[in-house]
Amino acid sequence: MSTTHTTPTTPRTRDSRATREAVIAAATKLMRLHGYHGTSLDDVLRESGVGKGNFYYYFKSKEELGYAILDQLVADFLARTLEPCFADPEGNPIAQVHCLLDRVLEAQRGRHCVGGCPFGNLACELSDVHEGFRGRLAGVFSTWRERLTRAVGDAQARGLVTADCAPAAVAHFLVASLEGAILMTKLTKDISVMEQCVAEMKRYLASYEVTA
Repeated sequence: MSTTHTTPTTPRTRDSRATREAVIAAATKLMRLHGYHGTSLDDVLRESGVGKGNFYYYFKSKEELGYAILDQLVADFLARTLEPCFADPEGNPIAQVHCLLDRVLEAQRGRHCVGGCPFGNLACELSDVHEGFRGRLAGVFSTWRERLTRAVGDAQARGLVTADCAPAAVAHFLVASLEGAILMTKLTKDISVMEQCVAEMKRYLASYEVTA
């Protein structure tokens, strides 16, 4: 009588996922502190505890690992910071923008002003020297600006902000201001810098709000 042997694919799949995630987590931590160029493959292998052979099973190169990290950072940003603030289609759009500003502030507070914005860090380091990363990062910031543009445009359509408000220009200003505030907070290691900048951005928005 013959015996049929089955391959235990589920544990192997689970282990594979865990190994890949360990590499991404280790590399993300290192690159947040030391940058893309300042993080070597040996650093990642040492931090993750993954062998070089296993690494190349999941990633063909450091560049491919960098893209995977960026994809994960984008997914986390959308899921944890951006979209929750705009989840209610009936909510007040200006209050939702305030929610985003507050979430970014709290993220910097939670990190004790260390690390800055991973998108901003990568943009500063790689935009002039790596077209692949520049294009991907431009897409991240475009998504951020477009979401804010829709919110401010919705507020305008509801009569909550004045007719002379330009939603796209407001969105550009807010994203640029947030990135600058994060950079200065990272530099000074003083969360009050971020607090003051967020308060000023809210005052800026208030200048367009229609008062009853």
